[in-house]
Amino acid sequence: MARMFEQVAAVTAMNLRSLPQRKWTSLATIVAVALVTGVLLAFLAMAHGFQATVAGTGAPDVIIALRKGSENEINSIISREQTLLLQEAPGIAKTADGKPLVSPELYVIVDGTKKSSGTKANLPLRGLGPLAPEVRRGIRVVSGRMFQPGTNELVVGRAVSKQFRGFELGAKIRLASQNWVVVGEFESGGTVFESEIWADVAVLQGLYQRGSSVQTVRARLTDPADLAKLQAYSEADPRLKLEIKAERDFYAGQSRNIGDLILYLGWPLAIAMSFGAIAGALNTMFASVDARTKEIATLRAIGFRGTPAFVGTMVESLILAAIGGVVGAIGTYLFFDGVSAATLGSNFTQVVFSLKLSWSLVLQGLILAVVIGLVGGVFPAWRAARVPLLAAFKEQ
Repeated sequence: MARMFEQVAAVTAMNLRSLPQRKWTSLATIVAVALVTGVLLAFLAMAHGFQATVAGTGAPDVIIALRKGSENEINSIISREQTLLLQEAPGIAKTADGKPLVSPELYVIVDGTKKSSGTKANLPLRGLGPLAPEVRRGIRVVSGRMFQPGTNELVVGRAVSKQFRGFELGAKIRLASQNWVVVGEFESGGTVFESEIWADVAVLQGLYQRGSSVQTVRARLTDPADLAKLQAYSEADPRLKLEIKAERDFYAGQSRNIGDLILYLGWPLAIAMSFGAIAGALNTMFASVDARTKEIATLRAIGFRGTPAFVGTMVESLILAAIGGVVGAIGTYLFFDGVSAATLGSNFTQVVFSLKLSWSLVLQGLILAVVIGLVGGVFPAWRAARVPLLAAFKEQ
């Protein structure tokens, strides 16, 4: 057994020392694997960043109420009577002066222009109730001020002002056939709220002729455990029958579908590209075996077995693939990690998020690279193990 390990080590060292003689074919394999790994990691970082932004939105002690059966806000409608009933529901927290912490909200879509491409995109314009800043935690106006109720004033999320034209502090903009002025910019810890524009709900109700209805109602609970009590209250009253969820759970569900879609695009594309990388690895390793046929046969003639040739060739293939994987991971981190992007969310509006590359994602990319090296090396390695002894006496 010790002799076998010595032979494997000797053949592997010989293979690696001969790499400079095949630098261009080896480099081509490294580049191909790096591209495959980079593409996969870019999609994984996109899905991870989107899910972190959307799933991290909301709080466990804030509920969102929608019409029964509605999967998203844009398809929901809640009457004024239902809003008033929710204000009297058990488990709803109150302000110091006894007002229920409830925010009826209207959610509409308006056009925005991307700074990067100049193209139009859907943006969410949310009408907020007067207690909305107290219902939500973690909202901080970083410049300007909050809008005044009853006016055509807007506050915009930081992601909106960064990605879209005309939403800078003090800017005047026309949305939904009305002139508006941006009076503030807010941040919410990188959540999906930073992709929204906020205005007074009463103004939007009049503008969109919604009467006294809204699409969702948000409320703060005295304790997250009161969610079940509130859901039972809604089911027991035939005037309500609303879909009531913890805000965090609602957004986690919204992120899952879009995140999965990004992954379903990324993995098939990476796998399709992998076939090209495997072909490159096969060419490289077959060329490596052909260039060392006489050396391998000579080793066989002096007592080396076929196994060391097989293992040595496999190690060479795996090392080239691993280098490609590392290069792809480093390139993805340098060029994509933290980069802002935008995609359609469940409400058909743009959600701005940052690509996030984690160690677990890098590990997935490296595993794919190693699989490419394994598949691309096994047939050349089998050929190396079966080099005939007579090849040692043939003229090159």
